[in-house]
Parts: sequence; C-alpha cells; structure tokens
Amino acid sequence: MGQAPTHLVAVYPGSFDPITNGHLDLIERASGFVSRLVVGVLRNESKQPLFTVEERADMMRQAVAKYSNVEVDSFDGLLVEYAAAKNASLIVRGIRAVSDYEYELQMALMNRKLRPDIETVFMMASEAHSFVSSRLVKEVIKLGGDIGGLVPPFVEQRLKDRLFAHRAWKG
Repeated sequence: MGQAPTHLVAVYPGSFDPITNGHLDLIERASGFVSRLVVGVLRNESKQPLFTVEERADMMRQAVAKYSNVEVDSFDGLLVEYAAAKNASLIVRGIRAVSDYEYELQMALMNRKLRPDIETVFMMASEAHSFVSSRLVKEVIKLGGDIGGLVPPFVEQRLKDRLFAHRAWKG
C-alpha cells in the first residue's frame, strides 16, 4: 500500500460495546490510507452499554496499540462537529449488509449537509467478519456460545467477567 498523504485525518466512530475483530479489521485497513485515524468511542447512554465509555476506550487502546497512527478518544454530540474538532476530513464507516448501507447513507447525507467539508467513506466488512456485530457477540456469549475468533481474547475474558461475575462457581 502506498504512503498516505501527510494531512489526511479520519475518524472511525462507534459504540464498540464490545470491540470485535470486525472493528479491528476496519481499523487496520483504514489506518493504511490515512496519516492519522482517530477511533471515537461514542458516549451514548441511551444504548445502555455493557461497558462504560472509559472501559470501552481502554479495551480499544489495548487492541490498537500496535498502530502508531491510531489514537483512541471518546465523544458525544454531533459526529461531524467532533470530526472537525479533530481536524478530520474523513469519517470511516463499516458496512456489513444492505441494511447497514441504508442507515449509513442517511447519516452520511445529513453529515454532508451539516459539514460539506467532511466526507464519509464506506468500507465493506471482510467476508470473515461480515456477520459479526457487538450485539450478536453479547447475545451469543450470554447464551453460552463460543465467541472465540470474533473478539480479541482479552475482550472475551472481559465479557465473561462482566456477564458471569454474579455466578458463583461450585465444584
């Protein structure tokens, strides 16, 4: 892959509750074509997150530590205003299916109306991660399913600790 322009800054926003290998795949790919990628962890309590924004940001920092041009931050409010404050000219969004595209297109058009100087770039999920969502990961692990390979091992452990801490192991 060629050298990214020295001025190209992008924001990759999301709830990341929890971070999945699909998120990490997009981060790896996006970080290759920008000089700086800001992963913005959304502070949205209406979604009733399993992890606090601080916990999600900490997990994300651990997961992306190997990328020198990726930083992790948190935000609330309008995404385009956050992107502008970070001097970003791009917003990166992942698309898994047509249903994602319909929602993301509406958001991208509204963002363009609010800030025409900030462009949205859609990246297709890789085939291996096209079915993975944070919601589905939480649902599977709650029901005792195996989420190995869907999230980093340390995230799987954090999920187990959070979801099953109240269960006393007897044996």
